[in-house]
Amino acid sequence: MLSYAQGAERPLLEITLGQALESVASQYPDELALVVRHQEVRLTWSQLLRQVDEVARGLAGLGLKPQDRIGIWSTNCVEWILLQHAAARAGIILINVNPAYRSHELAYVLRKSRMRAIFLWERDSRANYRQILEEAGSGDGIALQHRVLLGDDSWASMIAGGADYVANTALPNDVTNIQYTSGTTGAPKGVLLTHRNLLNNGELCGRQLALTVKDRICSPVPMYHCFGCVMGSLASLTSGAALVLPAPQFDALATLHAIHGERATAIYGVPTMFIAALDHPQFSDFDVTSLRTGIMAGAPCPVEVMKRVMTQLHCPEILIGYGQTECSPLVTMSRLDDPIELRVSTIGPVLPNTEAKIVSQVTGETLPVGEQGEVCTRGYHVMPGYDGEEEATRKAIDAEAWLHTGDLGTMAENGYFRITGRAKDLIIRGGENIYPREVEEFLFTHPKIADVQVVGIPDDRLGETVAAWIRLKAGMECSCEEVREYCTGKIAYFKIPHTIRFVESFPMTVTGKIQKFKIREAELSARNAT
Repeated sequence: MLSYAQGAERPLLEITLGQALESVASQYPDELALVVRHQEVRLTWSQLLRQVDEVARGLAGLGLKPQDRIGIWSTNCVEWILLQHAAARAGIILINVNPAYRSHELAYVLRKSRMRAIFLWERDSRANYRQILEEAGSGDGIALQHRVLLGDDSWASMIAGGADYVANTALPNDVTNIQYTSGTTGAPKGVLLTHRNLLNNGELCGRQLALTVKDRICSPVPMYHCFGCVMGSLASLTSGAALVLPAPQFDALATLHAIHGERATAIYGVPTMFIAALDHPQFSDFDVTSLRTGIMAGAPCPVEVMKRVMTQLHCPEILIGYGQTECSPLVTMSRLDDPIELRVSTIGPVLPNTEAKIVSQVTGETLPVGEQGEVCTRGYHVMPGYDGEEEATRKAIDAEAWLHTGDLGTMAENGYFRITGRAKDLIIRGGENIYPREVEEFLFTHPKIADVQVVGIPDDRLGETVAAWIRLKAGMECSCEEVREYCTGKIAYFKIPHTIRFVESFPMTVTGKIQKFKIREAELSARNAT
């Protein structure tokens, strides 16, 4: 049996985001659609549609036309949601700009994307965006004509200067969104995503969670990322469930307040976010019993963390989702009725209308069940390509329309997949292949360890050695020797970390993903300094 799976065929939504908003507002006009707690905003679906149309008119008043491009460079806020829907209704392409970008990265995206307008807050606790934008300049290749400050007179002026526009002129296969990859291995690439890509991925996500108009999704993940703007915003749009944004960026305490205060039924996050909430000293002060489900995604999920989320956070139906921006983003997702052991040890089966397979990195052939190789996927969810990057698109999507993810994984006979790591994260020590996640999962069983990240460090004799950065549970003390002794006799000697460092936190992206390359760089710098 080969490692190939195809999800059930189901009719896809052949409408645009704008048409979907009209539909849900007509069906549930007075039901709660959006709560933005830090801005004290509460909107029903009919109110949201009205405000979206005001913003769409404002975009038309700026002279923006269908297929023009605009950027949103902001942490989570009501304006993010309004611009997402307004741009879609007006046929304008929205570009998500990472709030972590600084002048060099911003200048690159401004040139590459050819956006005509950018929307931003003047500043927040992390950055002075207006100053960074000025530093990015307005040189050759930058087509920017409008700079609109959110929460400022320029936003109000745009709304006041609105002009008539024709809604829903876009077609389902038109690009509506461009999201830039992280750029950790080179310059960021703009992922082109269509109405059909995004709306159907959001709809399938909502189905897996069994979301209805009575649900409340607490989503502390960034809107600029697919997790927030598709699995959050568009799963809400297609199900009628309310979307709750607890704070501008992730804040464990604000998230707990939102779950408690809004009686949230679903919670989203990456593993580090769940760990932060569970370990918060005030966790026991909050009633989280309204929760039933949620999604843990964005990074490999430690088994021990999943067990705590299911019990302490009252999420017996917590699901694992796997995907990439290039896939809109979901490829696989566990099911609500899956046994616990499947939900804590796999990333689930492929979603409907989705194909996936495991191929040899050497020959490209589909591998037998159980063998490790590269995960590939095909279907409605795969991007049309990278913006203006034909060669990069050809490298990512082969002649048979399979997207090569760069992730390593296996498929079991039951069609459930596991991710074993990134191809580039493989550690080769003295000829032995070591997959960081395997070592991380073992170290998570240590009673004093709260979180751990494992990377490979170059070594003249062995090629690479294993390094582990460990964050201990509150009030715990531990030594390197204690960790090594715990490993001895339980995992192969070559997997035992050679370098162990106890840290308070890990380098992370805005989305909460661990930046392992920065851990590697820090270890190399420390070694070179000695």
